[in-house]
Amino acid sequence: MKKIAILLALVLALLTMVSALAEGDHSGVADASEMTDVVDVVEEGMEPVYAESLNDGTYEVAVDCSSSMFKIVGCALTVENGEMTALLTLKSDAYLYLFPGTAEEAAAAAEEALVVVDPDDHTCAIPVPALDAGVECAAYSARKQVWYPRTLLFRADSLPESAWNAASLVTAQTLGLADGDYTVAVALEGSGKATLESPATLHVADGACTADIVFSTKKIDYVIVDGEKYLPTNTEGNAAFTVPVSGFDRKLAITVDSTAIKPATEVAYTMTFDSATIAQ
Repeated sequence: MKKIAILLALVLALLTMVSALAEGDHSGVADASEMTDVVDVVEEGMEPVYAESLNDGTYEVAVDCSSSMFKIVGCALTVENGEMTALLTLKSDAYLYLFPGTAEEAAAAAEEALVVVDPDDHTCAIPVPALDAGVECAAYSARKQVWYPRTLLFRADSLPESAWNAASLVTAQTLGLADGDYTVAVALEGSGKATLESPATLHVADGACTADIVFSTKKIDYVIVDGEKYLPTNTEGNAAFTVPVSGFDRKLAITVDSTAIKPATEVAYTMTFDSATIAQ
């Protein structure tokens, strides 16, 4: 009789577990011992960029993540009617669900609130409140069956210039700059060691701006700004280029091909031109 009671208890426990799995028990949250180092993806000085600053459309955008274990290989950002949505492409099928919120909120959420990761192409869509601001989300591990907290940063400096609406830009026209030559302070930020001489010479012609920028190294053979490649304007001294300036007081993406690295490697930077420093 005792053996029968034990057997019945085991069967009941098994049925309970199967029932929970059938209903989708996603209440587990990873503890600190299960997580890798967390990186602060929001950089000092970043200001949130909201949908109102952008034109409606779909744009490829770079995404940083607080965990190296959560790999995003592509992101299409859709801006429509004052809202933004990101279609993320994950590197693998390591995650079954995403949730726009904390891991604890995800664990308590109803099944219908979870964002399913497509098992075929590893894509899923989540809302984006703002660019250049930390966006909390949780990812449900297929192997560990627990939620992991993640912070995503959708980078405004990776958007094409066509994404920005005119009302959000500080340009030569909004500043009332007449055609002519000026100087302007410029700052370079990125993963490499190069810097820019500041101030730079700014040229305004028919409302369009270009700047003569000079790097702290001669070992650069080209730069790319908004999809266009620019070659050096000098043959001696540190590498110099004339590049377009589509706006002031925000980070403009520039790709620098460094020959200091073997083989030559393209390094991502941003440059910011400070409108308060413009002088003739």
